[in-house]
Amino acid sequence: MPVDGAVRRRGATARVLIVDDHELARFGLVGALQGERGLTIVGQARDGQEAVELCRELAPDLVLMDIRMPRLDGLGATAEIVRTCPGTSVIMLTMQEDPEYLIEALKVGAAGYLLKESGKPEIVSAIRRVLAGESLLNAELVSELLGRLEREGRTVPEPVAHPLSGRELDVLRLLTAGKTNREIAQELILSVSTVKTHVEHVIAKLEVADRTQAAVKATRLGIVRPGAA
Repeated sequence: MPVDGAVRRRGATARVLIVDDHELARFGLVGALQGERGLTIVGQARDGQEAVELCRELAPDLVLMDIRMPRLDGLGATAEIVRTCPGTSVIMLTMQEDPEYLIEALKVGAAGYLLKESGKPEIVSAIRRVLAGESLLNAELVSELLGRLEREGRTVPEPVAHPLSGRELDVLRLLTAGKTNREIAQELILSVSTVKTHVEHVIAKLEVADRTQAAVKATRLGIVRPGAA
């Protein structure tokens, strides 16, 4: 169900797609985000399949995705969106913090997660953080995910289409270790704005949508090793 007047090209306003099979939950999220500066709701989907179709049509910057839905659940929809719309970040919406399920969500491409009981300030903050290239996850969860990928033998060393510079690799290693932009800046003796620019370049060169997936892809490609920073 596309929203009338949906923005179809990238610009200063971030485009958000809301996905939940419960109408009241969708309306609640719409109410929380309407009127927020720099955010525009471009559509709503009632299940994962509709979410995939709308992402292909609308190319949103970010999707708020329920995990459990009919036809295609949030995990399957996220995997397909990440594959076909690499510029779109996905935040999973979950009823409870189940580490096993959350790690599966990150494996398929989610940038992070929010509890469904989160209030408006938490939701808006999470969206802005992901859009700004920041992480929603604590370092322990990221470390656990990357460690699992390596233990499962899912890392496949191969060259990237757009090689990273030495400084970008330094930033990527620290990013993969769960460091914030400020912590990276302190360690590399750089300004926070310079680190942010390097993070943006890393995300673009790895052809992902956010820093969490940059860490995941870097680990899978063997560019960095978890805990090696």
